[in-house]
Amino acid sequence: MYAITGITGKVGGALARSLLAGGLPVRAVLRDKAKAAEWRTRGCDVALAEMDDAASLTSAFRGATGVFILPPSEFDPEPGFPFPEARRVIATVAAALAEARPGKVVCLSTIGADAPHENLLTQRMLMEQSLGEIGLPITFLRPGWFMENALWDVPSARDEGVLRSFLQPADRPFPMVATQDVGRQAAMLLREDWSGTRVVELEGSARVSPNDLARAFATVLERPVRVETVLRESWEEIFRSQGTQNPSPRIRMLDGFNEGWIEFSDHGRSAVKGTTTLESVIVELVRACQGKTAA
Repeated sequence: MYAITGITGKVGGALARSLLAGGLPVRAVLRDKAKAAEWRTRGCDVALAEMDDAASLTSAFRGATGVFILPPSEFDPEPGFPFPEARRVIATVAAALAEARPGKVVCLSTIGADAPHENLLTQRMLMEQSLGEIGLPITFLRPGWFMENALWDVPSARDEGVLRSFLQPADRPFPMVATQDVGRQAAMLLREDWSGTRVVELEGSARVSPNDLARAFATVLERPVRVETVLRESWEEIFRSQGTQNPSPRIRMLDGFNEGWIEFSDHGRSAVKGTTTLESVIVELVRACQGKTAA
């Protein structure tokens, strides 16, 4: 039995579907009881658990051949002591895994988990450090920037022909990957046997610049789309206007990508490469936005 947290999301869902397609048993670890029927219909066992409840997580993980951990992302962490929300979840997950002792663990981490400067992704560094001390076979899967982050660019690209980019310069290629590839890779890793702790890096078949994103949007939308880089001095004001209380970690993360200190260990030469194309992802994002507009 493979216990999957975050199964209702894109990565967890792709992982679960891959395992089920291979005839493997899956335990859907859910917070929302209302979503249980859907996953039971798909053939899953269901366990209800919160990521900050060690007892329910321990029960969900107990007896599992493998566990997939998808830590919740906190994009606006409390100021002051670094990442208190993440630390609470990390402590709970670590306690549950140490008690349940599943056969192996795959944990979704990120590019930048080993970055030299504190930033929003430091939350994943803290997770890696804690779970690596439990003594279970554990793989940290570090994907690049999700292509699906371009969902936020659909309205401006569609309505204005503009892609406003915080990643810059516009011609710089960044390591990106589709969530479908992340889920499939996680499923492959869970099927493997290993000992100790290992890191697997994952990006797409080719790196993607903001200009590449604009070209993909232009192809899909059948209209010109240009890149407009967002001046760094305006980031804090923009993020605060969107409701962010503590924008500094997010700003430092963007700095890390733009300045090159958030990067894979050997610039991606040994990273696993996904197969999903950027254009196919943009097609799905545009279609999703059109569906919401129609509704």
